[in-house]
Amino acid sequence: MKAMAICVLLALLSASVPGFASAPAPVTVSGRPEAEAESLLPRYEYELITAQRVDGRQGIAWENGEYWVSGSTSLSRYDGDWRLIGLNESPFDGMDGDINHIGDIDVCGGELYAGVEYFADGAAQDIQIAVYDAGTLKLKHCYAFDPSSGQAEVSGIAADPDHGIIWMCSWADGETGRYLYKYAMADGAYLGKVHMQCPPQWLQGVAYCDGFLYLTADDGTADLGEPDHLYRGLADPERSSMTVTLERTFDDVTMQGEIEGISFDRGNGRLLISYNRGARVVLGMPMGFYDGYEEEIHEVFVYAMRQR
Repeated sequence: MKAMAICVLLALLSASVPGFASAPAPVTVSGRPEAEAESLLPRYEYELITAQRVDGRQGIAWENGEYWVSGSTSLSRYDGDWRLIGLNESPFDGMDGDINHIGDIDVCGGELYAGVEYFADGAAQDIQIAVYDAGTLKLKHCYAFDPSSGQAEVSGIAADPDHGIIWMCSWADGETGRYLYKYAMADGAYLGKVHMQCPPQWLQGVAYCDGFLYLTADDGTADLGEPDHLYRGLADPERSSMTVTLERTFDDVTMQGEIEGISFDRGNGRLLISYNRGARVVLGMPMGFYDGYEEEIHEVFVYAMRQR
């Protein structure tokens, strides 16, 4: 009886006295590897088909047979044969803040989504979601990020029409790089963040496809010839965490350098990956060239996808 009385007293205190907190509600455990090993395997097998040289180093997007490419300070549009049909070299006109950097991009429903910011020496500020007309490449409007999210950088953005969400990832190391950040496609309202379990390092791009989020990570040391990787997690906006698994190792690119953006050509079942080679990159900034190069080369690697 005495023990029961103490428990009741503690429960009352935790509900009414500042400084006391109730224990979190229990959750249903899922995703244990011994029970769901199949879900940890890659969903697809990938075969390299071609590499297309482009004029931007940051991101790639596809919709309705056309391609869009982002440079750090430019947006380009290509037709289905990779011929340049549109270019915006002043993409920051009309924005608030001192913006100088675009990351990976996405296109959905005729709108181009870009995560923009002021970026220098590995640090960022003035993070925004910029929405452009995909046809004209002209800015339509911007959504400011929510500082309470803790997001310190934006390296990639993905439009998820199935859930009405814009997903954003961060390249920066530490706490900020362990989360994906959710915003409403309709009005840019902040919806929270998802904690990645087994998070990749140095995230560069994110894309949504068939219920999953795919993440590119610049986690290979180029000076040592180490490859970068593709990761995958279930896109579930109702969950606070997401288990991340290895999907693909890029050991078949022309030269190990810096992986960037990602997209899917859904019409032909293709994976599209942006890759840069030739420049030595330090804290996200090109610093000189490797032997045999006088410029950085930007390519989009195209892979055929076959369900496992």
